[in-house]
Amino acid sequence: MSKILVTGFEAFDKSALNPSGEIVKALIGDDLVTAILPVVFGQASAQLRELIDLHKPNAVLCLGQAEGRSVMTPERIAINLDDARIADNAGNQPKEQRIIDDGPDGYFSTLPIEKMVASMKAAGVPASISLSAGTFVCNHIFYVLQDYLKESNIPSGFMHVPLMDEQRKEFANLPTMPIRQMSAGVEIALDQLRILPA
Repeated sequence: MSKILVTGFEAFDKSALNPSGEIVKALIGDDLVTAILPVVFGQASAQLRELIDLHKPNAVLCLGQAEGRSVMTPERIAINLDDARIADNAGNQPKEQRIIDDGPDGYFSTLPIEKMVASMKAAGVPASISLSAGTFVCNHIFYVLQDYLKESNIPSGFMHVPLMDEQRKEFANLPTMPIRQMSAGVEIALDQLRILPA
């Protein structure tokens, strides 16, 4: 049976919630392995590699929060750059640092992101492809993930999700989406991974 690894993040900065983590907590499926990663640069990527080695998934989808976005956004490319606007949960704030010194400038997602977006839209879940995963921990694990699996045939990539409605007071004037709708969008995206050839 196929196995899909899905990760989200813990809350960070001054937030009490992270929608990516809440979505992961709600996912149910015999073919799913889920984990919530720390919002810490090296620790998150190390834990992600350990999960891949332990579970040997057939596909990997990582999720993260993107405040300011109003739609589900699978990312097209990860860039070889850490440039943190704020400190991570361990107080690290790298500036203009390469993630892997001798690594390429970027890695593309190997997920079927066009089909994921089309299927979410068809089901009424707002979605679009994003061309920037930022330069914080989300992009960091996306880049490390693609580098780690570059010699494999395991589809892998990252999707940002909007803030959840429960965060409206904390993030005034920024768009939110109901957690139920975001969870449905992730399930639809996972269905696209389930039909990939083994």
